[in-house]
Amino acid sequence: MSALRTLYERADVVPLLAEIFRELGFEGATLSRITERTGIGKGSLYHFFPGGKEEMAAAVLAEVDTWFEQFVYEPLRRDDPAEAIAAMWKNADAYFRSGGRICLVGAFALDETRERFATTINDYFQRWIDALAGALVRSGRPASEARAAAENAVLGIQGALVLSRALDDKALFKRALDQMAKRLITS
Repeated sequence: MSALRTLYERADVVPLLAEIFRELGFEGATLSRITERTGIGKGSLYHFFPGGKEEMAAAVLAEVDTWFEQFVYEPLRRDDPAEAIAAMWKNADAYFRSGGRICLVGAFALDETRERFATTINDYFQRWIDALAGALVRSGRPASEARAAAENAVLGIQGALVLSRALDDKALFKRALDQMAKRLITS
């Protein structure tokens, strides 16, 4: 009787790596821990990611970027502003699992990993702010107010993630998103 063997594609591995980096951080995600948690041997990992852990992290960040581009930035740039902004709050809540999932890009921005991925990290936050500010301008806000409001919204989401995780209170994240959404509409 032969043992069952799971065959992976690179695309299957990236979400597994994302959760490992979220839980352990870049430095804590040693190759040993990655192989242990994924069940994928070092040889297979190097086959998928010849650049090692740095390439793994870059692939994870690229996947995060692709998701946000599709479900947050692009709709904010092209769709009806009110609908796109409402969808941004809904999609942020879903992506961050109501505060139960940390922002990997934000986590990388806070430790020594930041320098390694500075351009990617900066681009993630700038594009979010720019796309939201653009939607706010299209909805009638002056550009100077729109930019400040967009920065506050992204800041608020990141802060709500940290606080809801620190207090282990997913409801806090949802309340914060709801409050920020109301403030963004009324201000």
